[in-house]
Amino acid sequence: MADLKFQRNFGIAAHIDAGKTTTTERILRYTGMIHKIGEVHDGAATTDWMEQEKERGITITSAAVSCQWTFPTVLGKVTPDTQKYYFNIIDTPGHVDFTVEVERSMRVLDGLIALFSAVDGVEPQSETVWRQANRYKVPRIGFVNKMDRSGADFLMVVRQVKEMLGAKAVPLQLPIGAEDDFTGVVDLIKMKGIIWHMETEGMTFDEIPVPADMVEEANEWRQNLIEAVAEYDDKLLEKFFDDPTTISEDEVHEAIRKATIDLSIVPMMCGSSFKNKGVQTALDAVCRYLPSPIDIDAVEGINPENGEIVRRQPNASEPFTALAFKIMTDPFVGRLAFFRVYAGHLDAGSYVLNVRSGKKERISRIMKMFANKQNPIDSIEAGDIGAAVGFKEIKTGDTLCDEDHPIVLENMFIPEPVISVAVEPKAQADVDRMGMAIGKLVEEDPTLRVRTDEETGQTILSGMGELHLEIIVDRMRREFKVEVNQGAPQVAYKEAFHATIQHRETLKKQTGGRGKFADIVFEFGPADAEWLTENPGKSTQFVNDIFGGSIPREFIPAIQKGFEQSMNTGVLANYPVVSMKVRIFDGSFHQVDSDSMSFELCAKGGFREAARKAKPVLLEPIMKIEVITPELYMGDVTGDLNRRRGMLEGMDSRAGAQVIKAKVPLSEMFGYVTQLRSLSSGRASSTMEFSHYSPAPNNIAEEVIARIKGKSKD
Repeated sequence: MADLKFQRNFGIAAHIDAGKTTTTERILRYTGMIHKIGEVHDGAATTDWMEQEKERGITITSAAVSCQWTFPTVLGKVTPDTQKYYFNIIDTPGHVDFTVEVERSMRVLDGLIALFSAVDGVEPQSETVWRQANRYKVPRIGFVNKMDRSGADFLMVVRQVKEMLGAKAVPLQLPIGAEDDFTGVVDLIKMKGIIWHMETEGMTFDEIPVPADMVEEANEWRQNLIEAVAEYDDKLLEKFFDDPTTISEDEVHEAIRKATIDLSIVPMMCGSSFKNKGVQTALDAVCRYLPSPIDIDAVEGINPENGEIVRRQPNASEPFTALAFKIMTDPFVGRLAFFRVYAGHLDAGSYVLNVRSGKKERISRIMKMFANKQNPIDSIEAGDIGAAVGFKEIKTGDTLCDEDHPIVLENMFIPEPVISVAVEPKAQADVDRMGMAIGKLVEEDPTLRVRTDEETGQTILSGMGELHLEIIVDRMRREFKVEVNQGAPQVAYKEAFHATIQHRETLKKQTGGRGKFADIVFEFGPADAEWLTENPGKSTQFVNDIFGGSIPREFIPAIQKGFEQSMNTGVLANYPVVSMKVRIFDGSFHQVDSDSMSFELCAKGGFREAARKAKPVLLEPIMKIEVITPELYMGDVTGDLNRRRGMLEGMDSRAGAQVIKAKVPLSEMFGYVTQLRSLSSGRASSTMEFSHYSPAPNNIAEEVIARIKGKSKD
């Protein structure tokens, strides 16, 4: 097994169209994994292998590839010091509808190349990606792509990263020329210019002195660079003040590396992936600055047997510990579970413990993934990423570990769906097939939720956006050969309570023989804000204040279960309830007729009655939208957003166009893209992501409730 020091697990993440897949394609070419560069617009990119990806020119699913890079080299040529570095790269989607793909990739990666477009700078999804990387404390390098495009401005992007993302962005390079004249970069560490050869697809390059008109600027930025990293190396600072010329390249590299891993700086680089410029230096930077598995802290988890915190070092001799972060179905191999090994060693054919289910799983084969192709390997060790075949039930976020040393690793954050669509099979023969297809898709995609509408009997799919659901239905048709009819997209509303009330609920049933009896007195209302912040991800605050045994202790869990189950269907329009607090403080029971079932039914009945009195309100999802439009159409675009109940939040200009930021309810945004095109003669574009839930105005709430209630009368 290779030395972990030479292993890098990193991802490429950015906004739509910043050039993630194009960059990945170049990396595979330079590392010798492919011999012909495939372009996204031709539908030939290696990592975009799904039919839907090829057609649309977008990435939908995150693809893992492995490759090797030789580093360090002199002018692209091997030297006696050159080592082979092993890369596991994950190319992630940029579209907000597939944000979970980025989320789960972040959870298992050690580093990240954050791509920015030199023309558009920091875009909405760039911010989302950045927040995700912050959540999992992932060190990152910034790469400003598309330097050959008109309007490209490297230092503008650096400034935006500082201002909008709050990161300490430090340029390591300055571009030589811009737009059509972009020929290379000035390396601020070497203080040399780099010009890539186009005839070798940028595999080789020349070093030139710093162009005369850039010397002053380069010195200034080099000074900024040294100052930014000097706190990581006191000697560096001393040298800088005494004699800056004595500072060696290695010292600077070492200081940048420490500062990057510590998340205190973000080294910024630039290039044009499409024109084969700059990707090679970015790969060198990955080797230099991003952490190997041994540079990051030992992984922490909880021992499920005693609740103690356990630490596992990234070492093959430790007990096996891994996290399954993605499930994929392959038509030939069956189900694959992608997993990251944090500690230990696993041979193909051995058993692991799935802590969630408490069952043993046999991993019959281990694969190294290359987009949608699998290469079998005999074993896998700490720090590596692979895919397992032959398991029975592994889900996204499961911890796999040694049977004798159980551990539960922190799971990943899964966002809530905001939009739903009703689907039904076209033919009777498709009923079973549709059930299977949905089962597999839900297994693969944790943001896809399925429920059956009790009143209509329809299957309701809920997802992250229109595109997400469109792709899901398309996959059902192509991969699983299931033809479905789908309804119009529906907004995923929620319900909440505004008042706290007291209520007494009694259940009495006598039908000959043993009856049913339960009686509870409780306080009912919204959950405390403090409790919600302390318990993220939970929604039912249940307080048991019964003293003196008016209700026996063994019936309390049944009452809690009754309330928790009721939350899935609110009283206004059957939408799930966001949060609630239930405090039981009195009640009574019958020696013979009371049982757990009686109390559970009583709690469900109590919820229906109390919820009506606790001032229920309907909440609607509010989306954060950003529209980029030429100035000419500003008035029309803002007028249209106002008409859609939008709240304008700010305007600024970017590369000669106007950027409008607003918060708009999702229910008003159906068909917006088409409308925006016709308003602006196709020149404006928009991006949208979920922001928060907010109470719907009365007239809207009444409409929604009437529509839902109207359904039930049919």
